[in-house]
Amino acid sequence: MTLNLIAAVAENLAIGYQNKLIYWLPDDLKRFKALTTGHTIVMGRKTFESLPKGALPNRRNVVLTRQTEARDRFVGCDVYASLKEALASCGEDEEVFVIGGESLYRETLPLADKLYLTEVADTPAEADAFFPEYHSRFRCVNEEAHVKDDRHNYNFKFTDYEAVS
Repeated sequence: MTLNLIAAVAENLAIGYQNKLIYWLPDDLKRFKALTTGHTIVMGRKTFESLPKGALPNRRNVVLTRQTEARDRFVGCDVYASLKEALASCGEDEEVFVIGGESLYRETLPLADKLYLTEVADTPAEADAFFPEYHSRFRCVNEEAHVKDDRHNYNFKFTDYEAVS
């Protein structure tokens, strides 16, 4: 299994505010869809609840929650009480993408093989969820810069990282 983390992060590592993404970047959303379609995505309960239409199509959706008695709330998802259980359910050749939130990123960063980050050239005025510090454990293997335009309010870059052995 390959464990990947995917997120859009500000310069101060902010990723969210009041259970919503901070940035709306159409090219980031396209990249997210292209990378995760056909694979397993793992998320915490709050991240699932923030999805406007529930489970994301054409992916195996896995939700981690201690509220396992409420499994019927997570339509179209596999539900597990722990990360260990969820990862045990994945095949050895499977690509798994962790999509949030903050506590799940913190728990999975030490296990991650790759990071797919959209690094936004901005520091938001308000944020209450942050991506963990990652620079010491990962090295950049690819970078693609994008300048702000009529659809994107910020400069950003797609940066792929691999774990340093």
